Amino acid sequence: MVAIKTVDIRNDFKRISDIVMGGEKVLVSRPRNENLVIISESDYNELEKAKRNAEYYKKLDVSLQQVSRGKVVVKSMEELEDMSK
Repeated sequence: MVAIKTVDIRNDFKRISDIVMGGEKVLVSRPRNENLVIISESDYNELEKAKRNAEYYKKLDVSLQQVSRGKVVVKSMEELEDMSK
């Protein structure tokens, strides 16, 4: 990860953009530790995908716990078809 100051972003945005597009992450130091990280769109998309997957796995874990405790509802195929009408 490359660390830079806010003023460097203003003065050299193209070079910093090229660094990010080359796969590097850039930490922008700001006052009061309100720092930023610049990443490529593809890296961002991967982070969002991982976040969604983690949320999905958490729901699966809750469902498995409910099944193991017997908290399920059993329906026949006919009952399910009737519910969809």
